[in-house]
Amino acid sequence: MRIKVLGSGAGGGFPQWNCNCANCRAVRAGTPGFMARTQSSLAVSANGEDWLLLNASPDLRQQISATPELAPSSDNGLRASPIKAVALTNGDVDHVAGLLNMREAQPFSLYAAGRVLDALGANPIFTILQTQLVPRIELRMDETVAVSGAGLDLGLAIRAFPVPGKIALYLENANAPNFGTSAGDTLGLEIIETETGESFFYIPGCAKLDGPLTERLRGASLVFFDGTLFHENEMIEQGLLGKTGSRMGHINVSGEDGSIAAFEPLDVKRKIYVHINNSNPLLNEFSSEYATAQSAGWEIGEDGMEVDL
Repeated sequence: MRIKVLGSGAGGGFPQWNCNCANCRAVRAGTPGFMARTQSSLAVSANGEDWLLLNASPDLRQQISATPELAPSSDNGLRASPIKAVALTNGDVDHVAGLLNMREAQPFSLYAAGRVLDALGANPIFTILQTQLVPRIELRMDETVAVSGAGLDLGLAIRAFPVPGKIALYLENANAPNFGTSAGDTLGLEIIETETGESFFYIPGCAKLDGPLTERLRGASLVFFDGTLFHENEMIEQGLLGKTGSRMGHINVSGEDGSIAAFEPLDVKRKIYVHINNSNPLLNEFSSEYATAQSAGWEIGEDGMEVDL
């Protein structure tokens, strides 16, 4: 199973188009230790030819252009794509807007939780993805679903499960408890290669590691995990946004309740941070925070990173 990191940044990418924080200034200036990142997405293939996307970021067109495996081959017809399916972890703009790049009457399958499919169905702009070409398949919790698309079996399966998180920002209801968040608004995905049984986890958004999630991940071969913020208050302290990591629905990397501490006893063989916000000191390879994460066994996701499992 081949896994390619198409985008490792959080919403807005790195540098963010309108951000003048220290990190964004550094990456624009070409400062050593800083690498530009597009918005969070992975591509997975069992055979190296047919691909499943995990989330469709607003940067998808750029990501396809940077990834030869995702372009039509020379012996394809006039309209073709090796992308046969897309699975969504939530309805966030940085995970669904890229679907609009896939509007050119191209068949593929779309997998998501029912609430996310309902949100897309309620927005008429997504009707540009014709349902006869782009079937919507609901991911039901803890059911294993074989992945197919454009009439092909991809040799992969998805097992979706709820993780603590938050409803997409544009769907928030300020008057509802927890802004209207319900089960299924944020998913983790286990991607399974059907021939070998090998699997990995993709969890780019998560508010905390609760008991069920902790036990699910224990002993996993590979986990791509939410690395949005290193510190709970870093957005506030940098003057970028008046929200904590908790308010944004993201676990922090550091602290007693952070992901480094939570993963320490889980014996995960390989763990990689993705969905990294432009404020995060992990984006500076010479920072003490980067060294802390590495010493705890974490890799910092980069665009173009490839993993074979």
